[in-house]
Amino acid sequence: MLIAAYDWLRAFHILAVIAWMAGLLYLPRLYVYHCEAIPGGELDKTLKLQERRLLKVIMNPAMIVAWLFGLALVWANMERAGGWSIFLQWGWVAKFLLVFAMTGLHHVFSARFKRFEAGTNDWPHTRYRMLNEIPFVFAIAIVLIAVVALA
Repeated sequence: MLIAAYDWLRAFHILAVIAWMAGLLYLPRLYVYHCEAIPGGELDKTLKLQERRLLKVIMNPAMIVAWLFGLALVWANMERAGGWSIFLQWGWVAKFLLVFAMTGLHHVFSARFKRFEAGTNDWPHTRYRMLNEIPFVFAIAIVLIAVVALA
């Protein structure tokens, strides 16, 4: 059944990953601006609202859907290839490690959101600028691995 729905699974997985990546790339940029906001001011309130919506309405559901459809695709690939041994290849291992790293980064951003919500952010804007580049590097590595090693 998964093999028959493979193209649909892949399409929905790509959409979820795009939404998740957009959030991972945009949320730390909001944090950069938030570092400059006066606590309790209008900009602070606006950024908290934007961050909350981005995280709770877009990023969290997109991450969950990306994981669910991604795991379904893994299962379908295993069924098509005839066993789990294909996932012992370096490309699959590297891809999984990068996805776990992106998930970890997502949780770091969630924890930082809680700090902004509480008014206790203790990181400078330069740290958020650096964190802003990491999801892009992970995404490039995942795509290269998928195209070159797993093709």
